Amino acid sequence: MTLFTYPKPCFHSLRSSLLYAGRGGLLWLLLLAMLVGCKEEEEPPVAPGTLQLSAIRVGTRSLVLDVGAETTGAPTDQPVIIAFSSALNTQTVPTAVALAEGATPVEGTFAYLDNDRTVSFQPDSALQENTVYTLVVSEAIKGANGETFQGIAVQFRTEQGALTLESLFISERKVEGSARFVDVPLQPEIILNFSRPLNPAGLTPNLVYLNGPKVGASTLSLTNDNQTLTLTTSAPLDHLNRYQLVVTNQLKGEKGEAFAGFSRTFYTTKAAEPQFPLLSDDALLTLVQEKTFGYFWEFAHPASGMARERNTSGNTVTSGGSGFGLMALIVGIERGFITRQEGLDRFDQILTFLEGTDRFHGAWSHWIDGNSGRVQPFSTNDNGGDLVETAFLVQGLLTVRQYLDAADATEQALIDRINTLWQGVEWDWYTRGGQDVLYWHWSPDKEWAMNMPIAGYNEALIVYVLAAASPTHTIEKSVYTNGWARNGGIVNGKSFYDITLPVGYDYGGPLFFAHYSFLGLDPRNLSDPYADYWTQNVNHSRINHAYGVDNPQNFVSYSDSCWGLTASDNHQGYSAHSPTNDLGVITPTAALSSFPYTPDESMKAMKFFYYEVGDKLWGDYGFYDAFNVTEGWYGNSYLAIDQGPIPVMIENHRTGLLWDLFMSAPEVKNGLDKLGFSY
Repeated sequence: MTLFTYPKPCFHSLRSSLLYAGRGGLLWLLLLAMLVGCKEEEEPPVAPGTLQLSAIRVGTRSLVLDVGAETTGAPTDQPVIIAFSSALNTQTVPTAVALAEGATPVEGTFAYLDNDRTVSFQPDSALQENTVYTLVVSEAIKGANGETFQGIAVQFRTEQGALTLESLFISERKVEGSARFVDVPLQPEIILNFSRPLNPAGLTPNLVYLNGPKVGASTLSLTNDNQTLTLTTSAPLDHLNRYQLVVTNQLKGEKGEAFAGFSRTFYTTKAAEPQFPLLSDDALLTLVQEKTFGYFWEFAHPASGMARERNTSGNTVTSGGSGFGLMALIVGIERGFITRQEGLDRFDQILTFLEGTDRFHGAWSHWIDGNSGRVQPFSTNDNGGDLVETAFLVQGLLTVRQYLDAADATEQALIDRINTLWQGVEWDWYTRGGQDVLYWHWSPDKEWAMNMPIAGYNEALIVYVLAAASPTHTIEKSVYTNGWARNGGIVNGKSFYDITLPVGYDYGGPLFFAHYSFLGLDPRNLSDPYADYWTQNVNHSRINHAYGVDNPQNFVSYSDSCWGLTASDNHQGYSAHSPTNDLGVITPTAALSSFPYTPDESMKAMKFFYYEVGDKLWGDYGFYDAFNVTEGWYGNSYLAIDQGPIPVMIENHRTGLLWDLFMSAPEVKNGLDKLGFSY
């Protein structure tokens, strides 16, 4: 290491000038001249009896000791540390060590560390920012044993001062902590108070702005000696949505102080006025049924008449969703959305397609090509029969059969064709060689590779009811008892929000468990040794609603009127949402398909979805699949299995139509009797 050294006469003069520079500017000019005149000498070998300098630093910032070097970025509030190789005569330090800014000496306190080998000089007040300081250690400093030192002078520049955000107010509310900031007015006034004045000349809208939907032009203004910045918007923000205030790291203080950058998310309140004209409750129910019915009528696959899997599925149709759609067609006829003849023609089209599709021991695949009728693999090993989706389809077929008029020759022909299709399902084959459980999947080449027993409690109760009801391929009661009910393993009996759940997972799981099997299967008086299924479905729905009100994860918009967790699309893809798998996603079908169980709570949800967020949630076929205000995400998708239960369960709430039809089938009664149900 090369030290910055001077001849003794030169350095003695430098030390004296620093110590007495306060007497006048002439002394400092003399000091500068002496610095220029002093020449670097070659560092001599360290002689015996000589002090060795180990390091100089400010705080943890080590200073460069080379001649003419200037160390930058020194902290302003830390002591100057000077370390030697041996102990010092501390009495010599105060007269030998001086720190100055220009002609101004820095006052401070000395302390000694490391057995007097290290000097700590703590300035009485913080050093100025972005300022050059000179530190002199003269030859007057001595070692404890009289060791000498030739002297050194070093320069350093302190760090640039930082610009910090001291407080943030949005519409007079202070933003503090990390809790979600909600209910912000649609034209907020955003006030940012900074630690230092801002540079007005460099203040542009690309430095401080809002991210989010429908953000128009913003105005920035400075007050309070340029330390307070106010942002206002020229147009209202979008209601019930997510926004981010961004302050980039390019923002500078008046003296060039750097800013680290900042962002804060906030959420706007609801609109002042309803998004659509107000309707009576009855009219709103009909409107939602009619628009949702359109998914299965207008958007049905043109060649097959079947329900497309989703609005982006092209030719892929779904067996289970089409079963729901068949029941929605009945609603459409009864509500006058289409004529009976139009409905009969569609039934004929769908039956013709189903008679020509791939079947696997009578079961249909989950997905089918709507043109060819060939199986469309749902996954690598799921390329054959899907017994659960088949049950949903058969539930719809039997409901249609009971709706048809056997006295009419044309309708009797449809009845006969439905009987042939339903009696062709080999439910007993799916016991996989006579086991006491039904299996979900089988295919000719993958066989039982999916290896999924259908065990409760979930959406598949209807599978066991229909399997027991089959006049051609029935199952024994033991398959239900040991397979579905797991010998009582489905029983829960615990309370959640003071509501007892008879069977199923804690908190009940996603709400489609209370919908899919019960579009036709009437739970109102249905019970077996494990549960009363009206109590089960009502309590499951009430728990789901209570969870939304409780909102333990503080998601935005959850409330008494905005609730409903079930399987749906989400901001990340798709998931079976429930109180134990809550991503902040509200799915309209969850609350709307629960109308029979929670009529008041479901009506509140319907009004919230339609009037409060309808402009973002309402499309050609009713409510879009899902939304998540916390993530600022509103989906624009439709799924058959989410659309179908809405018009069907609303109709069951209003008239019990689909329940009455399905339960009138003699085979269904036989199956329930066989399994030990009361109904």
